[in-house]
Amino acid sequence: MPQFSGRIVSKLPHVGTTIFTIMSRLAAEHNAINLSQGYPDFDCAKELRDLVTKYVNSGLNQYPPMAGVMRLRERIAEKCEALYGQSYDPEHEVTVVPGATYGIFNAVATLVRPGDEVILFEPTYDCYGPAVEVAGGVPVYIRLNYPDYSIDWTEVQRAITPRTRALIVNTPNNPTASVLSGEDMRMLDGILRGTDVVVISDEVYEHIVFDGHRHEGAARYPGLAERSFIVSSFGKTYSVTGWKMGYVLGPRELMNEFRKVHQFNVFVTNGPLQYAFAEYMEKPEAYLSLAAFYQRKRDFFLEGIKGSRFKPLPSRGTFFQNLCYDAISDEKDTDLAIRLTTERGVASIPVSVFYREPPGHRVLRFCFAKSEETLARGAEILCRI
Repeated sequence: MPQFSGRIVSKLPHVGTTIFTIMSRLAAEHNAINLSQGYPDFDCAKELRDLVTKYVNSGLNQYPPMAGVMRLRERIAEKCEALYGQSYDPEHEVTVVPGATYGIFNAVATLVRPGDEVILFEPTYDCYGPAVEVAGGVPVYIRLNYPDYSIDWTEVQRAITPRTRALIVNTPNNPTASVLSGEDMRMLDGILRGTDVVVISDEVYEHIVFDGHRHEGAARYPGLAERSFIVSSFGKTYSVTGWKMGYVLGPRELMNEFRKVHQFNVFVTNGPLQYAFAEYMEKPEAYLSLAAFYQRKRDFFLEGIKGSRFKPLPSRGTFFQNLCYDAISDEKDTDLAIRLTTERGVASIPVSVFYREPPGHRVLRFCFAKSEETLARGAEILCRI
């Protein structure tokens, strides 16, 4: 193919291929156990698959409504009110989107103009910064406190300026597996009161919180709910990450602007899948049982690595377990992750890639959304290191 001879000015000059793609490809090339990228190695419920077949075969294969199938939006609103006590109008305040990453990107595109500042917490999930930069915004980073990855709210207060347009929070947090507490949310609410700052709350792991704690999402706090886009994921909740389906909640004024961008970006989201989710959501036990399901997997993995030299950091939510390797090596986590994949046959994610500058912590992230057989094999390898 002929090469473009013009000048290309990249909007993301420092961005390459994501670490998830790199490590999954490396795992495949070396036939390694893939505990890197965050997706299950088991299938979703047969009932959900059957519902998709049902609706594909029922002729519902043309454009659904731009904001999403009303029946599904109603189920989402009902769930939010039942769990968090916050009422959202399905007509004007719930939008179905093709995945949470899209929802976050579209929210940023809705809000951010050139020069606007957006507060991010690092280690930060890798799509946040690029979304802000593509919109012409300026990411303002606040580093979480290692090893519990807590937030210094005094630093947040200092970071807010007249140019601050938005703040992105993620709880339960990827990659740290930490969760925000009720006190955290009250602090955030107090700091933002009287400002025009909008919160983008990434809550894709909302149903995966461990040890009896509850998910402290933005919808629980009226002062935050009135200024927040809340993003969630069907993919994480129902083990269908490849379907790329999620939703966004927000007050009418914000959602009206969100949909203006949405309609010219993707316009609609897969129709038959929406009808399937709408019917499947009528059985809330499918998501209410998720925390216990993944806590068993976390505990199984932790039991398996008890004899290793890795030090587990607290995993309070998500389906990730971070392991510190100070007792094993002083090499960079990126180097060790590659070496473990190519030489030992188990793939992980180096946590330093979620920082702008190496943090000095030696930590690898492992995904335990896997079968017990896979976890046992991976743990056995880790115990030999």
